[in-house]
Amino acid sequence: MVALGLSLALAGCSGAVGESRRVSKASRPPARPAQPSPSLRQCMAKLSSNDVRFDLLPDRNYGGGCSALNSVKLIDIGVPATNLGAMTCSLAANFAAWSRYAVQPAARLIFGTEIARIDTFGTYNCRPIAGSGKLSEHAHSNAVDVSAFVLADGRRITVKEGWEGDGQARQFLRIVHTSACKRFNTVLSPDYNAAHKDHLHFDMGGKGGYCR
Repeated sequence: MVALGLSLALAGCSGAVGESRRVSKASRPPARPAQPSPSLRQCMAKLSSNDVRFDLLPDRNYGGGCSALNSVKLIDIGVPATNLGAMTCSLAANFAAWSRYAVQPAARLIFGTEIARIDTFGTYNCRPIAGSGKLSEHAHSNAVDVSAFVLADGRRITVKEGWEGDGQARQFLRIVHTSACKRFNTVLSPDYNAAHKDHLHFDMGGKGGYCR
Protein backbone atom coordinates (compact mmCIF):
# COMPACT_ATOMS: atom_id res chain seq x y z
CA MET A 1 0.00 0.00 0.00
CA VAL A 2 1.40 3.34 -0.99
CA ALA A 3 1.71 5.69 1.94
CA LEU A 4 -1.18 8.03 2.55
CA GLY A 5 0.95 11.09 1.95
CA LEU A 6 1.93 9.83 -1.46
CA SER A 7 -1.66 8.99 -2.32
CA LEU A 8 -2.73 12.54 -1.56
CA ALA A 9 -0.03 13.81 -3.83
CA LEU A 10 -1.11 11.50 -6.62
CA ALA A 11 -4.77 12.28 -6.88
CA GLY A 12 -7.71 13.96 -5.27
CA CYS A 13 -10.72 15.77 -6.56
CA SER A 14 -13.79 17.62 -5.52
CA GLY A 15 -16.87 18.57 -7.45
CA ALA A 16 -17.47 18.61 -11.16
CA VAL A 17 -14.50 19.26 -13.33
CA GLY A 18 -14.05 21.25 -16.50
CA GLU A 19 -11.39 23.41 -18.04
CA SER A 20 -11.06 26.32 -15.65
CA ARG A 21 -8.12 28.30 -16.97
CA ARG A 22 -7.96 30.18 -20.23
CA VAL A 23 -4.87 29.92 -22.35
CA SER A 24 -3.15 33.20 -23.01
CA LYS A 25 -1.57 33.82 -26.38
CA ALA A 26 1.83 33.83 -24.74
CA SER A 27 1.29 30.32 -23.39
CA ARG A 28 0.29 28.78 -26.71
CA PRO A 29 3.02 26.37 -27.79
CA PRO A 30 4.03 25.63 -31.36
CA ALA A 31 2.18 22.83 -33.11
CA ARG A 32 3.07 19.27 -32.18
CA PRO A 33 6.07 17.93 -34.11
CA ALA A 34 5.16 15.80 -37.13
CA GLN A 35 6.37 12.59 -35.47
CA PRO A 36 4.94 11.59 -32.05
CA SER A 37 7.26 9.81 -29.62
CA PRO A 38 7.62 6.02 -29.91
CA SER A 39 5.59 5.48 -26.74
CA LEU A 40 2.78 7.70 -28.01
CA ARG A 41 2.79 5.92 -31.39
CA GLN A 42 2.57 2.59 -29.57
CA CYS A 43 -0.35 3.81 -27.49
CA MET A 44 -2.21 5.13 -30.53
CA ALA A 45 -1.64 1.83 -32.30
CA LYS A 46 -3.16 0.06 -29.30
CA LEU A 47 -6.25 2.27 -29.47
CA SER A 48 -6.63 1.68 -33.19
CA SER A 49 -6.21 -2.09 -32.84
CA ASN A 50 -9.08 -2.07 -30.35
CA ASP A 51 -11.33 -0.17 -32.78
CA VAL A 52 -11.25 2.98 -30.66
CA ARG A 53 -11.78 6.20 -32.61
CA PHE A 54 -9.84 9.20 -31.34
CA ASP A 55 -8.18 12.47 -32.33
CA LEU A 56 -4.57 13.25 -31.45
CA LEU A 57 -4.46 16.65 -29.74
CA PRO A 58 -1.68 19.24 -29.94
CA ASP A 59 0.47 19.56 -26.83
CA ARG A 60 -0.63 22.41 -24.57
CA ASN A 61 1.12 24.17 -21.68
CA TYR A 62 -1.40 26.31 -19.84
CA GLY A 63 0.93 27.91 -17.33
CA GLY A 64 1.14 27.35 -13.60
CA GLY A 65 2.34 23.80 -14.17
CA CYS A 66 -0.87 22.77 -15.97
CA SER A 67 -0.59 20.95 -19.28
CA ALA A 68 -2.13 18.49 -21.71
CA LEU A 69 0.73 16.56 -23.30
CA ASN A 70 0.59 13.38 -25.38
CA SER A 71 -3.17 13.64 -25.15
CA VAL A 72 -6.06 12.42 -27.26
CA LYS A 73 -9.77 13.09 -27.53
CA LEU A 74 -11.81 9.88 -27.45
CA ILE A 75 -14.50 9.87 -30.13
CA ASP A 76 -15.92 6.34 -29.97
CA ILE A 77 -14.97 3.64 -27.45
CA GLY A 78 -18.01 1.46 -28.04
CA VAL A 79 -19.86 2.97 -25.07
CA PRO A 80 -20.94 6.64 -25.11
CA ALA A 81 -19.22 8.66 -22.36
CA THR A 82 -19.91 12.26 -21.42
CA ASN A 83 -17.56 15.19 -20.72
CA LEU A 84 -14.39 13.55 -21.99
CA GLY A 85 -11.81 16.18 -22.87
CA ALA A 86 -8.07 15.86 -23.25
CA MET A 87 -6.74 12.60 -21.80
CA THR A 88 -3.18 11.31 -21.86
CA CYS A 89 -3.09 8.45 -24.32
CA SER A 90 -2.32 5.90 -21.61
CA LEU A 91 -5.31 7.06 -19.56
CA ALA A 92 -7.54 6.98 -22.64
CA ALA A 93 -6.44 3.45 -23.59
CA ASN A 94 -7.12 2.11 -20.10
CA PHE A 95 -10.45 3.94 -19.84
CA ALA A 96 -11.60 2.53 -23.17
CA ALA A 97 -10.57 -1.00 -22.18
CA TRP A 98 -12.22 -0.69 -18.76
CA SER A 99 -15.46 0.53 -20.31
CA ARG A 100 -15.58 -2.32 -22.82
CA TYR A 101 -14.18 -5.26 -20.88
CA ALA A 102 -15.28 -4.47 -17.32
CA VAL A 103 -18.27 -2.14 -17.28
CA GLN A 104 -20.32 -3.77 -20.05
CA PRO A 105 -19.87 -7.38 -18.83
CA ALA A 106 -20.68 -6.33 -15.27
CA ALA A 107 -23.89 -4.62 -16.40
CA ARG A 108 -24.97 -7.72 -18.34
CA LEU A 109 -24.20 -9.94 -15.35
CA ILE A 110 -25.83 -7.85 -12.62
CA PHE A 111 -28.64 -6.02 -14.41
CA GLY A 112 -29.28 -8.24 -17.42
CA THR A 113 -28.84 -5.32 -19.80
CA GLU A 114 -26.09 -3.19 -21.30
CA ILE A 115 -24.64 0.21 -20.47
CA ALA A 116 -26.04 2.94 -22.69
CA ARG A 117 -23.82 5.73 -21.34
CA ILE A 118 -21.08 6.43 -18.84
CA ASP A 119 -21.32 9.85 -17.20
CA THR A 120 -18.15 11.59 -16.05
CA PHE A 121 -17.29 14.88 -14.38
CA GLY A 122 -14.53 15.34 -16.94
CA THR A 123 -10.80 15.00 -17.42
CA TYR A 124 -8.50 18.04 -17.73
CA ASN A 125 -8.91 20.74 -15.08
CA CYS A 126 -6.14 23.08 -13.93
CA ARG A 127 -6.57 22.85 -10.15
CA PRO A 128 -4.87 21.51 -7.05
CA ILE A 129 -5.74 18.43 -5.06
CA ALA A 130 -8.54 19.24 -2.63
CA GLY A 131 -7.04 20.58 0.58
CA SER A 132 -3.55 20.70 -0.91
CA GLY A 133 -1.29 23.07 -2.79
CA LYS A 134 -0.12 20.28 -5.12
CA LEU A 135 -1.60 20.02 -8.58
CA SER A 136 -4.07 17.22 -9.25
CA GLU A 137 -3.45 14.72 -12.04
CA HIS A 138 -6.44 16.43 -13.66
CA ALA A 139 -4.10 19.39 -14.24
CA HIS A 140 -2.04 17.14 -16.56
CA SER A 141 -5.04 15.60 -18.41
CA ASN A 142 -4.10 12.39 -16.62
CA ALA A 143 -7.30 11.70 -14.62
CA VAL A 144 -11.00 11.09 -15.15
CA ASP A 145 -13.89 11.12 -12.68
CA VAL A 146 -16.80 8.71 -13.30
CA SER A 147 -20.10 9.70 -11.69
CA ALA A 148 -22.79 7.40 -13.08
CA PHE A 149 -23.82 4.65 -15.48
CA VAL A 150 -27.02 4.77 -17.54
CA LEU A 151 -28.48 1.38 -18.46
CA ALA A 152 -30.17 0.52 -21.75
CA ASP A 153 -33.49 0.15 -19.90
CA GLY A 154 -33.23 3.73 -18.62
CA ARG A 155 -32.04 3.09 -15.08
CA ARG A 156 -29.24 5.36 -13.85
CA ILE A 157 -26.75 3.97 -11.35
CA THR A 158 -24.93 6.82 -9.61
CA VAL A 159 -21.84 6.48 -7.47
CA LYS A 160 -23.35 8.84 -4.90
CA GLU A 161 -26.56 6.86 -4.38
CA GLY A 162 -25.43 3.41 -5.41
CA TRP A 163 -22.18 2.94 -3.49
CA GLU A 164 -24.17 2.21 -0.33
CA GLY A 165 -27.44 1.58 -2.20
CA ASP A 166 -29.37 -1.56 -3.05
CA GLY A 167 -27.66 -4.90 -3.54
CA GLN A 168 -27.43 -4.78 -7.33
CA ALA A 169 -26.02 -1.25 -7.48
CA ARG A 170 -23.51 -1.99 -4.73
CA GLN A 171 -22.38 -5.20 -6.41
CA PHE A 172 -22.01 -3.57 -9.82
CA LEU A 173 -20.04 -0.60 -8.50
CA ARG A 174 -17.72 -2.85 -6.46
CA ILE A 175 -17.02 -4.99 -9.54
CA VAL A 176 -16.16 -2.05 -11.81
CA HIS A 177 -14.10 -0.48 -9.01
CA THR A 178 -12.08 -3.66 -8.51
CA SER A 179 -11.49 -3.96 -12.24
CA ALA A 180 -10.36 -0.32 -12.41
CA CYS A 181 -7.74 -1.03 -9.75
CA LYS A 182 -6.10 -3.45 -12.21
CA ARG A 183 -5.91 -0.84 -15.00
CA PHE A 184 -5.25 2.57 -13.43
CA ASN A 185 -2.36 3.60 -11.19
CA THR A 186 -4.66 5.32 -8.69
CA VAL A 187 -8.32 4.57 -8.01
CA LEU A 188 -10.30 6.49 -5.40
CA SER A 189 -13.92 5.82 -4.36
CA PRO A 190 -16.35 7.11 -1.72
CA ASP A 191 -14.47 4.89 0.74
CA TYR A 192 -11.42 7.15 0.36
CA ASN A 193 -12.83 10.47 1.63
CA ALA A 194 -15.84 12.77 1.46
CA ALA A 195 -14.46 14.57 -1.60
CA HIS A 196 -15.08 11.37 -3.57
CA LYS A 197 -18.59 10.65 -2.31
CA ASP A 198 -20.12 11.07 -5.77
CA HIS A 199 -17.53 9.66 -8.18
CA LEU A 200 -14.76 7.20 -8.91
CA HIS A 201 -11.42 8.88 -9.62
CA PHE A 202 -8.99 7.14 -11.99
CA ASP A 203 -5.53 8.40 -12.89
CA MET A 204 -2.22 7.20 -14.29
CA GLY A 205 0.02 9.20 -11.96
CA GLY A 206 2.58 7.83 -9.55
CA LYS A 207 3.93 4.29 -9.44
CA GLY A 208 0.58 2.58 -9.29
CA GLY A 209 -1.04 0.16 -6.91
CA TYR A 210 -3.12 2.63 -4.91
CA CYS A 211 -6.74 1.45 -4.72
CA ARG A 212 -9.23 2.78 -2.19
